[in-house]
Amino acid sequence: MAMEYLSRRSRVLCLSIAPFIAPFIALPALVAGGSAPARAETFRVAPGPLGEVITQIGRQAGATIVLADPQVAGRPSPGVSGTLPLRAALRQALRGTGAEAVFITPSVIRIRVETGKGEPRQVRRTALVPAPVGADILVTASKQGLALDTYPGSAKVIRLDESGFASQAGEGSAAITRLSPALGATNLGRGRNKLFIRGIADSSFSGPTQTTTGQYLGDVRLTYNAPDPDLNLYDMERIEVLAGPQGTLYGPSSLGGILRLEPNRPSVQALSLSASTGLGFTRHGGASFEGAVMANVPVDADKALRVVLFGGRAGGYIDAPQQGRRNVNATVNYGQRTTLRFEDLGGWTIDLGTVFQNFRSGDGQYLLRGEPALTRSGTVPQPYENNYRLAFVTATRRFGAVDLTSVTSAVRQDLSTVFDATGYDGSDNAYRLGEDQTVTLISQEMRISGGRGAAPWVAGFALARSTNRRDLSIGTPTDWTDSAGLQDDQLETAVFAQASRPLLANLTATAGLRLTTSHSKRRAFHIDVEGLAGRTGNTRRLSGTLGLVWKPFPQASLFADFRQGYRPGGLGFAVSGNTVQTRQYAPDDLRMIEWGLRWGASGPVQLQATMFLVDWRNIQADLVGPYAIPYTTNIGRGVIHGLDTEIVVRPLASLTFKASGFFNRSRLRNASVTVFDEAEGGTAYALPNVPRRGARLSSAWEQAVGRDARFRLDAALRYVGPSRLGVGSYLDIPQGDYLVCDFSAGVERRGLGLSLDVYNLLDSRGNTFSYGNPVGVGQGNQWTPLRPRTVKITARAAF
Repeated sequence: MAMEYLSRRSRVLCLSIAPFIAPFIALPALVAGGSAPARAETFRVAPGPLGEVITQIGRQAGATIVLADPQVAGRPSPGVSGTLPLRAALRQALRGTGAEAVFITPSVIRIRVETGKGEPRQVRRTALVPAPVGADILVTASKQGLALDTYPGSAKVIRLDESGFASQAGEGSAAITRLSPALGATNLGRGRNKLFIRGIADSSFSGPTQTTTGQYLGDVRLTYNAPDPDLNLYDMERIEVLAGPQGTLYGPSSLGGILRLEPNRPSVQALSLSASTGLGFTRHGGASFEGAVMANVPVDADKALRVVLFGGRAGGYIDAPQQGRRNVNATVNYGQRTTLRFEDLGGWTIDLGTVFQNFRSGDGQYLLRGEPALTRSGTVPQPYENNYRLAFVTATRRFGAVDLTSVTSAVRQDLSTVFDATGYDGSDNAYRLGEDQTVTLISQEMRISGGRGAAPWVAGFALARSTNRRDLSIGTPTDWTDSAGLQDDQLETAVFAQASRPLLANLTATAGLRLTTSHSKRRAFHIDVEGLAGRTGNTRRLSGTLGLVWKPFPQASLFADFRQGYRPGGLGFAVSGNTVQTRQYAPDDLRMIEWGLRWGASGPVQLQATMFLVDWRNIQADLVGPYAIPYTTNIGRGVIHGLDTEIVVRPLASLTFKASGFFNRSRLRNASVTVFDEAEGGTAYALPNVPRRGARLSSAWEQAVGRDARFRLDAALRYVGPSRLGVGSYLDIPQGDYLVCDFSAGVERRGLGLSLDVYNLLDSRGNTFSYGNPVGVGQGNQWTPLRPRTVKITARAAF
């Protein structure tokens, strides 16, 4: 027995330090490669339109090259001739075009308008070109370099162009969830929320359970079992959303899908600078302001540094008269994002990066029913703070026809919250409940990919080690009298592979598998927990993907796929009388089948529609009970079926209409007796925090004015349907069912921009979230209003 224990501990120790050992194991190969120049190819491509030149370069180099900005396709290129590396060939072909090459991997490249440069002076844009769709959109989150029209599943690619999104970049995840009814979130406050994709929601509360939505900055993992870090979106190129479980390529923390932020990469081509500043005014609230600065600095021919600095304050709009304070929920945020790129270090491309972001809020943003508008009673302030730190190293290199990618990252997230606990003991005495949480994550992924074109493949190894320490304390406003702590440790290792292969000329199949091994342990501090000593959890699971894409003709593609996802089980706690007991909860298992259509790759009408069916067993959920103590348990089996649609109509090159809708029906079966009373056995509950229906209608008009200016108008109407805060009688509280209208106008000229945005134009007071404080949430009187009408002016400049 002792030898088995030592053997198990030795394996865990070896796996936990693997991210630190791996670079040293790979060092000899890196040194050997450092003395060898990047592989040269012989190119013979005549001058011509850039689109044709790029196509020929891709064929001759065996690389996937996509034009992300179709307006550059017709610009004249000098072509390329000679024997030289692919990077040098692209620099020569792009000379004078105002475009640049962004290497996703050594053999997957995106061509876009050069950051900060705009169009060459000799090029006059006479008509606006629609955003690329279909074959022009590369789904980098697929890890296979698949174009959207060949991806076997639901994917949304949101381009964050300067004209339409720059003024919203400081709002983080809220700016993303507004764009699609299939994206949802809680609304506890910035840096405190959970994100959901297409109805895969376990609970409305954050705890030690792995998130259902995987979040990434490029290839770098942002979270594991912590709230959304809510990164600001300054200097981001685009956002990719993959719906449905992504267990094969991303592992357990992707049951609902993946949200991937693609930042603009450092460029060695030219020095560029940009800045933006905004000032907002909220009805019944305080003023808001924000600012950001970006600098791209080429260090030499193959090194560049890109730095983004940002900060701001969102004015509050809730008053606390008993405390003598107004606009108490004002939130301050500030931070930076830095990346140093080595483009050709002996054939390697290496990025070294850091992210730092802080949120500090003076109080919660919820209200109590029956009280005056936008005021909340209570004598105890409820501040909140979230400090997020990330450091990462990514390295890519091409070996013949194979690309090698290594991603290593470390995250630390510190969260601190105070809640008003007055009345928790049955008296009117003022108490406060404090919660301090520290989350650390070390992750490593190493993968190889190849077979570009019709038969791409990817295979790799991944490791993640997470520690989540949560300390609860309660006492008077001046003295903490009692405290307890819980710590969850998770170690996850996996191997995976996925490949696509054409079965017919217009039919492609994709299949993948992932084998994951998980080890979990939970510890308690300053509290006695029955049955905890020596308890650990170990899980080994296999998850898979199988998909088909059929292209009956160039304008359409149909797909069907089956996907699996899961999260490992572990140890939970439950309060029984005056004791805290340990309970084992089972791993959850999610299986999804979906059928979809993409239509109109380059026409004036584009359609995407997906039907899906989900069977989700042993749902793990972080809950809050009458004791205000968070706990984790299995709540039952969920069955979800729904429809996710989007249609885009462009009657004119300058005018775009878009309509999107999300409809779902979810039911919880085999309800857990730890959550539901026996009397509720026949009650059918929907999954929490997921509206049964939602819709968004928008229009955008953009027109060139003179030779070098353009004007833009946008309007959007969003409807969020009704949902429930949780399941079981204690948390069966209604929320949602509101309508919001937004409007914006902007003008740009020679790198200068000015925009006016109006959020919640009709000043709606819908209830976005029926939770703000675990103490007393079961009374059902907490609600979170929409931010009152806010007018914002943003100015920006790019050089």
